[in-house]
Amino acid sequence: MAAVLRPERYPPAAAPQSRATRADNIRVMIVDDSLTVRTVFSRMIDRENDLSVVADADTAEKALLALRSTDVDVILLDLEMPGMGGIEALPRLLQRAAQAQVLVVSSLTQDGAEHTLTALSMGAADTMLKPRPGGFNDEYRDALLAKIRALGGQAQVTESASAIEATALPLRRRTKVPRVVAIGASTGGIHALNLFLRRLPREFDLPILITQHLPESFMPVFARQVEVAAGRRAVLADEGTSIERGGIVIAPGYGHMVVRRAHPGMISDTGAVTGLAHNRATSGCMPSVDPMFESLAECFEGHVAAVLLSGMGRDGTEGAGAVARAGGAVYAQNEESCAVWGMPRGVTESGIATAVLPPEQLADAVIEAAGLVASGAAACP
Repeated sequence: MAAVLRPERYPPAAAPQSRATRADNIRVMIVDDSLTVRTVFSRMIDRENDLSVVADADTAEKALLALRSTDVDVILLDLEMPGMGGIEALPRLLQRAAQAQVLVVSSLTQDGAEHTLTALSMGAADTMLKPRPGGFNDEYRDALLAKIRALGGQAQVTESASAIEATALPLRRRTKVPRVVAIGASTGGIHALNLFLRRLPREFDLPILITQHLPESFMPVFARQVEVAAGRRAVLADEGTSIERGGIVIAPGYGHMVVRRAHPGMISDTGAVTGLAHNRATSGCMPSVDPMFESLAECFEGHVAAVLLSGMGRDGTEGAGAVARAGGAVYAQNEESCAVWGMPRGVTESGIATAVLPPEQLADAVIEAAGLVASGAAACP
């Protein structure tokens, strides 16, 4: 089983500054023991007018030394390096570069997946697979630059002080008592998810469904780490997977997780099971949060607590709207605690959020909302 480190032992991912307080260029540091990788990444980044490589290092020790005199916004971090490895270095990097976000560049191996997910649970914001030789193509370059810009704050628009102040406090609207919890997350979401899950007490037994944007190959390792963080069984969704009280079901990576009523003869103490859909989602994500939220809103007739954590884009906004229209509750992570305030921003600005708070306080709000049924029946009507 992969090592899972308690996120509270390490500093959380720092909230990005608004563009109003940034220099014009996003400052990038590359930490990788491969000269080839550092050279290729530098060429990709330095061709962009709004990005610049301000430092590179072939060891974590040199990176920490460089951070004494260099301000950076985004760190590209290799985990497998001689000397101090990336996992050991990560909390020190987060502490020394308090305003920086870390993008882990990971190998496509079992060990690579375990190490990467451990780093993400500790506060790294996002990951990219390191391509095989010849794989540094235009598609990879575009994806890399998009992630750097999102982590550097360019995907976010500065809000007025009054708007930020207004969303920092819980919002209130009358909602149905939840019988299921559904969580959507992307960039920066794994660290937030760990904080949320560890906050839930043992007696909280509502079923939990999770859609997290990750490479498909990472999902089995991710499920094991979620299981440890939550202290309850976690499985990957398939056709007919039963949704049970006290359990967690996770979208598998190659399809959208949808929910439907169980057929007669199917065993499910909630009366609901999962299915898989493979259609193109509006958000373009695979898996997408929207089908999970939308199908839950229908199956559970609005008795849903929909949670959106840190992530790029607007995946989950449409589905959250379906939950809200059905009378369910929508919870959004606040801007200050997000690595990228994209997915939670959509529901916050649309006015459908029941509460906008840091992850642990969101968990408290869900516990409070579900208190009357948390240890009772959780049935799909």
